[in-house]
Amino acid sequence: MNKKVTYNILNIVTIFIVTMFFSCNDSFKQVQKIGISENEPIGVDYNINVKYTDSGRVSANLISTKMLDYSNRDFPFYEFTDGVTLYIYDKDNKKSTVVADNAYVYNNTDLIDMQDNVVITTHDNRVLKTDQLFYDQEKEWLYTNKPVSFKTDQDLINGNGFDSNSKFTNAEVLEVTGIITLED
Repeated sequence: MNKKVTYNILNIVTIFIVTMFFSCNDSFKQVQKIGISENEPIGVDYNINVKYTDSGRVSANLISTKMLDYSNRDFPFYEFTDGVTLYIYDKDNKKSTVVADNAYVYNNTDLIDMQDNVVITTHDNRVLKTDQLFYDQEKEWLYTNKPVSFKTDQDLINGNGFDSNSKFTNAEVLEVTGIITLED
């Protein structure tokens, strides 16, 4: 009878340990999330200066005073709430500047979403103003569907959208209105 009781207790302990072992497969991730609301950032960084490189060449430089890290979400991103400055360099190292009140950098898509009082000043002093502008880092492409104002040396072009490469060599204002100079 003693052997049977010992055998039953051993079986129960074994089953209990196996159950605990298989139920703890994702416990580390759950422990990391304790005390962190999904609506709160996982971290806050100050005085950010991030350089994006392509083949050893700096292609963009993002500067901000405050960054909120939401990399704990299913669709991770970084939020810049105190303004952001983005310098974009072409292959000849000519610098264009983008300034915005807010920005979001999405990790999974290499997309930077700049919002509120977005102003681009190109290396040749053309100025674009809009409320929202996207920068695709992989394609080095800028675009928006929002109303824009694009000022060149002789023209002030208004429209409802903008599309351009980072060099601004084929910049296009969509649904154009405004004063445009045409040559004969």
